[in-house]
Amino acid sequence: MHSVEALYKYRRIVAIGGGHGLGKVMASLGFLKDRLTGIVATTDDGGSTGRLREMNDCIAWGDLRNCLNQLCADNPNLSRILFEYRFKEDSGDLSHHNLGNLIFMAMDQMCVRPLDAVNLVRQILQVETQLIPMSEQPASLAGIINGEQVVGETTIDSLEATPEKLMLIPEISPTKEAIDAIEEADLIILGPGSFMTSILPALLMKDVSEAILKSTAQTVFVGNINPELSSVRKLAIREKLDWLYSMTGIYPDILLWPSERSLPSGVKCPVRQEPLADSIQSGTHSKKGLRKALDKIAAEHL
Repeated sequence: MHSVEALYKYRRIVAIGGGHGLGKVMASLGFLKDRLTGIVATTDDGGSTGRLREMNDCIAWGDLRNCLNQLCADNPNLSRILFEYRFKEDSGDLSHHNLGNLIFMAMDQMCVRPLDAVNLVRQILQVETQLIPMSEQPASLAGIINGEQVVGETTIDSLEATPEKLMLIPEISPTKEAIDAIEEADLIILGPGSFMTSILPALLMKDVSEAILKSTAQTVFVGNINPELSSVRKLAIREKLDWLYSMTGIYPDILLWPSERSLPSGVKCPVRQEPLADSIQSGTHSKKGLRKALDKIAAEHL
């Protein structure tokens, strides 16, 4: 990691989000090992994860699994390959289930806490970077649209109109470890990823948003390479950040924006444009690009 200097000087970096976006940040900064912590959304209700949640009233394991897989991607071994295996369509009740999700569920039933299950899986996969579920209590993402409540991430993602408000049902509390990590952080990274279903869920918990607001850490919001497919595609980034502020009180200190996209206007914080797109996998962030851009921001902050 000869190209990175400033990030090494931080005691703790916290990244908050879910899905492939958070996984890419974790993979990009995984060299920091236990100084990097991911606080992972647990409200997904689609696919294999959604089926397990419906059967077992558990938290969503999919985004945690995805982060672990991306952290392991450069050093595959049998355990890591098995963890990502997805059963074929003709596998009966197991059809399309991801083996990693099933392992998480089994570990959860063996452990006192979901976080214990995550830590056991980290040991099996030899991952030193810390991953913390945003909460150990199951909850769904809900929204208000035209005065009516809609529930579930898959439903919210499919809406044509943007909800007026988002919330968690029921109200849940974050893990103590998540709050401790935020309080110890020198840098807090939000995104990239789905604004409503990956970035916002953890921030909607009052204890998390208050911890960020009290923190002296620099907060960086990472913009997406391409506009989202959900209803927020109609919103400019300035509108998203204003909406984030109205719901949580949080506004980033810096917007890290891909130089592959036009410079946004009306943003109420400094905008740092850097090349962030992966040259091979279209529409995704480059691990090297993210690492270099965040290191530049860290150097300026320090």
